[in-house]
Amino acid sequence: MNDEILTLKEVAVYLKLAEKTAYKLAAAGKLPGFKVGGSWRFKREDINLWIDKNKVSITCETFCHKS
Repeated sequence: MNDEILTLKEVAVYLKLAEKTAYKLAAAGKLPGFKVGGSWRFKREDINLWIDKNKVSITCETFCHKS
C-alpha cells in the first residue's frame, strides 16, 4: 500500500494542472484531499482512485456517425 502524501503543488504537477485549478478542485470537494495546518495534502492512492473513477470511456457509439 502506498501512503505517499503529496502537496498541492505536487498534485498539480502530477495531474498537469495549474496550482490554482488544483486548489479550486480541492476546495470544492471535487479532488480528494485534507488540510494540515491550513495547507492541502493528498494521498497519492486517493488521487489515483479519483482518476480511475472520473475517467471517461469513449466508444465509437459516442462519436461515429452512421452513413
